Amino acid sequence: MRLVISFASLFLSVILLQLSSGSVGPLDALSGLSLNFTTAQIGFLGSAHFAGFFVGCWWAPRLMGNVGHSRAFAAFTALGTIGILGHILTDNPYAWAALRIGQGICVAGCYTVIEAWLHAKVTNENRGRATGAYRLADITASLGAQLMISILPPAHYVSYTLLALLCTAALLPLTLSRLSPPETPEAPRLTPGLAWARSPLAVAGVLVSALSSASFRMVGPIYATGVGLQTGQIALFLASFVAGGALAQYPAGWLADRYDRRWVLIWLSVAAIASCMLTATATGLPTIGIMLTAALFGLTTFPIFSIAAAHAHDFATSEERIALSAALMFWYAVGAIAAPWIASLLIERYGPPALFVMIAVGHALLVIFGLIRMQSRRASDTRTRYIYTPRSSFMVGRLLSNTRERAKKGD
Repeated sequence: MRLVISFASLFLSVILLQLSSGSVGPLDALSGLSLNFTTAQIGFLGSAHFAGFFVGCWWAPRLMGNVGHSRAFAAFTALGTIGILGHILTDNPYAWAALRIGQGICVAGCYTVIEAWLHAKVTNENRGRATGAYRLADITASLGAQLMISILPPAHYVSYTLLALLCTAALLPLTLSRLSPPETPEAPRLTPGLAWARSPLAVAGVLVSALSSASFRMVGPIYATGVGLQTGQIALFLASFVAGGALAQYPAGWLADRYDRRWVLIWLSVAAIASCMLTATATGLPTIGIMLTAALFGLTTFPIFSIAAAHAHDFATSEERIALSAALMFWYAVGAIAAPWIASLLIERYGPPALFVMIAVGHALLVIFGLIRMQSRRASDTRTRYIYTPRSSFMVGRLLSNTRERAKKGD
């Protein structure tokens, strides 16, 4: 409890930031529908967010080095607030896309500052508990952000004003904290080829994880609307996905630490294909049935990024871990930029079930590639322990690197 209190300001900033940023994506999708945006334009909003996210991941460590942690956090939060409030001033979808780029930069930048701050303040004795509390705060707030959709009327100034207030409020805990700002860490080297060199299968897994998560979060409300869900039910639909993913972490980690991780990835993808096809082909399901399929989808797809990352780290040296984590985040961002727009084009042409057909095809390709890779290389003799890895910034690898090393040594 003392540990949580000492980092309470950082965790509270995470919660407020996630409540704000996690709600913007689905709210934009529902608002776009009410403003008669095309499905492709709504998907483009999601892609714009992740384009901004990638820019923020790259820029944030450099800005911290120039102006410090607190000022960088304030700048990114201001950019996020502008990105949200700007929605009130126009209903042009391409203007919204530009605003979503700013919001994406805000998310990546703020998480970079928070994770750098955490990394500098934790010790080897409390690192596991601190990172566990951080991940719990993040995923709980993500769940709350999906549920907030039920009380936010689409395309309404009150909704965007409330989210802007939450984004601005994230400034207060961190900037008023009595924790002294740490020294600015060196920006991690961005070498995307390192991830492919250590594990091509991990890169494929990260891309498929982005295909699943980014398209569902940004375009999922279009599918939910297409199958007849109301706004409150759509909030539960999205929350079911997050809840299923949260529940999957322990059993997925247990399996990944005891069996060949390639088989775990393959069987999770097989299960994901089954959940996708069930969702895409089932007609006339009651509301509870639709919620259960969303939870099953989260259960089978959410752990894939962390398992793929653990598999890549099995083949990395201690000196490579930070750069490898940044490289995996790079590939996730690439997939997340493309996925919502492609999904929206398919939905526009073939209808809402095309979202899950696209994701199922991605997982089928991962299964095939995983079987091919198993013929090319044996599993690593020494393995790191499975760690739930947030897809938050290039700095998350620095925060988790020591935890991986201690787990590998059996500490």
